[in-house]
Amino acid sequence: MSSLKTTRYFDEQVRHKRPYIEQAAIEAVPAAPIRRVVQPDGRVRSWGAVADWRDGKTRFLRVVTLEDGETVHNAFFDCDFENRPRLSYTTTRRPTASISR
Repeated sequence: MSSLKTTRYFDEQVRHKRPYIEQAAIEAVPAAPIRRVVQPDGRVRSWGAVADWRDGKTRFLRVVTLEDGETVHNAFFDCDFENRPRLSYTTTRRPTASISR
């Protein structure tokens, strides 16, 4: 049996709302994420590609942990995640050419 540390919110809300997310996937994503972001409140968002047992498709799972990086607070399939390098907020955009007809 695993020693997954979780918050009360995760145990009482997330597990009941999303029973289809396997515990093994929840444990694997923070251990080897494809992207990790620290939120302003100190919580850590981690994303990983996992197979959804319901249909076999690969989906991106977001696991949110507390500041310790171990205690799971939330987990869900992130439909908006794009696995590509993110642009920096300081990057300037080139003006697009206007097309006249």
